[in-house]
Amino acid sequence: MIVAVKALHIIALITWCAGLIVLPLLLGRHRASESQSAYDRLRYLTHYSYTRLVTPAAVVAIASGTILIFMRTALTPWLFAKLVAVGALVSLHGLIGHTVVLMSERRGEYQPPSPVLILVGLFLCMATILVLVLAKPMISPEAFPDFMTQPLGRQLPFDETPI
Repeated sequence: MIVAVKALHIIALITWCAGLIVLPLLLGRHRASESQSAYDRLRYLTHYSYTRLVTPAAVVAIASGTILIFMRTALTPWLFAKLVAVGALVSLHGLIGHTVVLMSERRGEYQPPSPVLILVGLFLCMATILVLVLAKPMISPEAFPDFMTQPLGRQLPFDETPI
């Protein structure tokens, strides 16, 4: 069962990451002076890719990764570092989606940002995740600040525990 979930996770990750690399490159091809038919083609391709391929792959990758965490009980410090990198990847995913929407809503008024910065961020996140997963480094609890490793003795911000 773990092998099947891991295979699903890897396939979804490859699809998600490939889509995140291709979308900024496609958006970078957008020009305000292009013809309506070229704009429509590019708009359809980016919107369809983002909503029907890249985002579902991201959901499957994150869901299967979450299932793997609980199947393997792999709650170790390197995993939490990996989850921070995954959170950054999700943020870049959202930025790309926002760019897709702005491109479609503001034809002629909006010039997408250069794909170089987004691609650098994507590659940094992906490389960090890959290194953490493959190396599984031993991260000492002393590497974390005290407020993250010790109880602070504070009360919850509400009176009763929700049911």
